[in-house]
Amino acid sequence: MENAAPTAPEPLDPAAAFDRDPTDGIIATSRPPVTFRYYDLVMAGFVAILLLSNIIGAAKLTYVSVPFWPEGWWPAPDGTFIYGAGILFFPLGYVIGDVLTEIYGFAKARRVIWVGTAAMIFLAFMSYIVTALPPFDGWECAASGFGGERPATSNADPAIPGGAICQLTYESVFGSTWRIVVASITAFWAGEFVNSFVMAKMKVWTRGHALWTRTIGSTFVGQGVDSLIFYPVAFYGIWTTDAVLTVMVTNWALKVVWEAVLTPVTYLVVNRLKAAEGVDLYDIDTDFSPFGSEKPA
Repeated sequence: MENAAPTAPEPLDPAAAFDRDPTDGIIATSRPPVTFRYYDLVMAGFVAILLLSNIIGAAKLTYVSVPFWPEGWWPAPDGTFIYGAGILFFPLGYVIGDVLTEIYGFAKARRVIWVGTAAMIFLAFMSYIVTALPPFDGWECAASGFGGERPATSNADPAIPGGAICQLTYESVFGSTWRIVVASITAFWAGEFVNSFVMAKMKVWTRGHALWTRTIGSTFVGQGVDSLIFYPVAFYGIWTTDAVLTVMVTNWALKVVWEAVLTPVTYLVVNRLKAAEGVDLYDIDTDFSPFGSEKPA
């Protein structure tokens, strides 16, 4: 019987040296498994927060007064910080983005970013079509109370053709100019890829230690790119230059602070998911191109 050719030994995984506790059931590796248990759920959560933040939070400006803020200091000379309401929940997407890269690696995060980008494009397309459809003459505003007393914005007034007030109200919430749509999608795409890249690189540099440094550091850079793209593209020439700079810096700073505040939550989620998935993934030889493909397991 002819002897089989000897099989070359599998090369050592360079990430194995990062395994701090070989007995904890979590394997440090640069080779992702074929499947994960909770990846799809994390992806769904990311896309849901992304879309809801853009639908519900993007159309409303709100404020917070900081009594100890020095009078006359920029960007809030009177201590009143103005920001978009979506900032309260949109950074949760960055938290999940950090979790995605930390647990599942850059390649899996890349797929989620592209799914999120496609979802935002469809959201913009659907919003355009729905707001452009002609309103029915008998359409009442949602605040009409289901047959109760109609508010002043009801279209029941015969002097208002085609439900104009209700249509304008609808457009103010769901309608967007092309500049805002382009700015939002481009800023999200670029900011998320930068966030994920910094997160993955810092994990290797720190050998998996000090998770907080890479969650906050990646958000600092990623949200900076996001803000630098979104506000000038969306509002330059519409707002004053001072207003663009003020809102851009304020929102960026608040997002980074919010990320820092949520650090304990990030630690909790990361630790639970690592234990559930059984791997601690390091992007040692990953293709970091946004258009790259996942490497085989």
